Amino acid sequence: MSLTGGNRNDVTQLEPLLDKIPAVAGQVGSPRRRPDALLADRGYDHDKYRRLLWQRGIRPVIARRGEPHGTGPGIFRYVVERTIAWLHGFHRLRIRWERRDDIHEAFLGLAVCLITHHHVRHLC
Repeated sequence: MSLTGGNRNDVTQLEPLLDKIPAVAGQVGSPRRRPDALLADRGYDHDKYRRLLWQRGIRPVIARRGEPHGTGPGIFRYVVERTIAWLHGFHRLRIRWERRDDIHEAFLGLAVCLITHHHVRHLC
């Protein structure tokens, strides 16, 4: 994970994010280091980013500007928005008070553990 300032444009972090994808064990052979496809919102709708993904062997599924909402990857957006809302339930993550990245990441990991525990407890 990489922390950036809150006023940074997300699209500037696309390439560093792709570089940090860990190897995923699975079938016999070398571990996968890239996803089959990348879903993105209209902010990534530019040929430059589509080419970057195709060069890495990743199929871009990027919403087009000017099309009505609810088409393309918009149907999956709720999952991401809901997860961010759960994290914002922890005031310390909503407004970043820590100056050190490692402490902020520790609180983020703790929040994810608490959210997961809450949801697993309801499944049992």
